[in-house]
Parts: sequence; C-alpha cells; structure tokens
Amino acid sequence: MDIIRQKLGFICDMDGVIYHGNTLLPGVKEFVNWLYKNNKEFLFLTNNSGKTPLELRQKLGRMGLDIDERHFYTSALATASFIASQSPGTSAYVIGEPGLYNALYSKGITINDKNPEYVIVGEVSNYNYETICRAVSLVNRGAKLIGTNSDMTGPSDNGIIPACRALISPIELATGKQAYFVGKPNPLMMRTGLDILGVHSRDAVMIGDRMDTDMIAGIESGLDTVLVLSGVTSREDIGMFPFRPRVIANGVGDIAE
Repeated sequence: MDIIRQKLGFICDMDGVIYHGNTLLPGVKEFVNWLYKNNKEFLFLTNNSGKTPLELRQKLGRMGLDIDERHFYTSALATASFIASQSPGTSAYVIGEPGLYNALYSKGITINDKNPEYVIVGEVSNYNYETICRAVSLVNRGAKLIGTNSDMTGPSDNGIIPACRALISPIELATGKQAYFVGKPNPLMMRTGLDILGVHSRDAVMIGDRMDTDMIAGIESGLDTVLVLSGVTSREDIGMFPFRPRVIANGVGDIAE
C-alpha cells in the first residue's frame, strides 16, 4: 500500500468503488480528501455511459462531494471520440441514455434510424424488444456494431443488474456479428485517461472493483492496480483469473492514510 500511496496519478472506477446507485460507499470522502491534501492527480473513469460529466458531478454533489467536471471521463465520451476519429460527421442508431447522446452530438455524430453507419449500444433503462429488432435489422444491412463497454453486469442499490454487454448480446446472437467495445479494458480509454492526468503510466494506479475490466485494463496499460471488494468482486473470485492486482482493499478508504 505504501507503493500505491506514492503514485502521482489515480484513475478510479465509480460504480462499486465510489458509490452503489445513489449511495456513497464508506471511506470515499476520506479518500477524496486525501487526494486533495496530497496534491494527487485523479480521474473518475467509468464504463457507465448514461451520464455526462456534469451529471456525475451533480450526483456526487448530492452525496456531499464537490468535484469539478474535469475529473470525470466516461465510456460515452471515449466512444464518441473513437467514432469521430473513424468516420467524422457520421450517423448512428443509438440505444442509450442522455450521457451517450450528448457525447455523440458534441462530436458531430447525428442520430439515424434508417441507414446509419453505426449501431451504438450503452446502458439504458428503457431497453425493449422493438429497439433490439431495429438494431438487428440495421446491423444485418451493414451497420457496424459498437458497445460503449464490455461490462456484463454492474452494481446498483438493488443488487447486480445487467450492463452493456448483456444488453448487446441478443443483437450479436441474432446477427452473428461481434461488437467492438470501446470502454475498459480497451487501451484507448486508458491512454486517454493518462493523457488527461498528464501522468506516465509508471506513476499511476488503477482502482476498480472488477477483475475482467478494471484490473486487466490497468495491467495491460502499465499501471499498478488496486482491487476494492466494495463492488461486484469477492475475494474468492480472484482465484478464477490468471492475473492478480497489486493490492486488494476493502474500499478506497484503505488508501487514505
């Protein structure tokens, strides 16, 4: 843990690390105060595509944390940047929430349910059979299938719920096409996070609650890793993977001195 505390930059997942749904997790305030007190660079980097940085700031504000928008980066922003770099000014059929739509609009990507170049799927609460059928039809007609992230499940106030990969799976199965996932553990998102921090990978740490996204993302990007047990991963689950985090903690409060 002493090695972790000496790092200059901290990339933190949010769901299961900072909060569950609308509930702030124990030790988070102490951890954030420690970051500020020690002049650490930090970024809350989330695979959840539903909210904008402003909405995330306001959400944490309602929980008692005042954190500037510049400290947030989402898979929606990463997806919009990727699509814009691949095909500037393109159009997409989107299954997602306002955070994803806002990110796409900001990059000049328009919404199209007739002949889009892309079908993009993120987290969404009004997921239904009609949208699946539309997406399947468009992909079968040549649209490229993109997922904002590869999380199968996520934590909530009501327990574990389906996330992006679970929602996009019926489209993959019905079309025989595999989606490309932009969020963690894709190095595209991690490199952008390091660029935002202005810190070299050797001086940064990835903190998350998932072995299959957060920890592998940190390991493959050259960051030290901290797995917190406040989200979807239990201590018993760790042995199922052929890699290990540097440190296992109960929550981010363990990092605060």
